[in-house]
Amino acid sequence: MSKRIVCLRHGQTLWNVEHRFQGHSDIPLDETGQAQAARAASLLASLRPSMIVSSDLRRANDTALALGRLVGLDVAVDKDFRERGGGQWEGLTRDEIAARWPEEYIAWEAPDGEPVTEVAARVAAAIRRWAAKLDDDGLLVIASHGAALRLGICELLGLPEELWPALGGLGNCSWSVLQEGRKGWRLLEHNAGTLPEPISSDDRPDAQT
Repeated sequence: MSKRIVCLRHGQTLWNVEHRFQGHSDIPLDETGQAQAARAASLLASLRPSMIVSSDLRRANDTALALGRLVGLDVAVDKDFRERGGGQWEGLTRDEIAARWPEEYIAWEAPDGEPVTEVAARVAAAIRRWAAKLDDDGLLVIASHGAALRLGICELLGLPEELWPALGGLGNCSWSVLQEGRKGWRLLEHNAGTLPEPISSDDRPDAQT
């Protein structure tokens, strides 16, 4: 058995429901999000994780803690797993962003936000760093954010940037599974745990349907 990583997106927040860009804003899980975290924990517990780490933002950390309590593991915190920073976009709806920054909205690049390449690099580096701590047959669960995880996975898999949009978004409390192979990491599952549904995340608008 080789190393595996479960990349788990946090549960729903009010800002998800309102389609607001969350970024580094520390928004808590809403009641639905708490229930989603409990459900995901009950499913992922059967995989017997050996290590759990989360973003320092509470929506991800509380999602991780639900699993940690169930399997008896502490949750480590790494700020490199936090969401893509949105600068002035944070707290605004997509319609508000489109009205104020029409060109930047099309590119999905906030003028003072964090570039996708930087997000991809920091998240992929953090994944590698934590994976190195695993035993050869270990399972790591990373509780993080939609855009951060998608970009980090693309970078980890070595996909060229022009192909990053090919990987769809993650629903709240859905996950992707990575496995280490002889030639690097491979993606075994993506957006697992729920039936296909509309996704609201700090990711490109075209990744949300």
